[in-house]
Amino acid sequence: MGRTNPTYRDLVSRFETSLTPYRRGLRLEDQAHFDRLFDQARQHADAATYQQGNDPEILVLLSILLAHEHRLDALEKEG
Repeated sequence: MGRTNPTYRDLVSRFETSLTPYRRGLRLEDQAHFDRLFDQARQHADAATYQQGNDPEILVLLSILLAHEHRLDALEKEG
């Protein structure tokens, strides 16, 4: 049987796992922020799945930036 390609969510988990030493080096309050960044990356899994073959780390970072853009837009509309 052939192997299937890993899903975007699998790639996000692998990328997050590869950064475990970095996360451990963060202060406790920053570790929670770090975890939220990867939660945001997972929120855009549907869109990232369409972009097969690219570097998954770029898609993770783009998803995080998109989530931040949403938050900034919401804050600007509040103020």
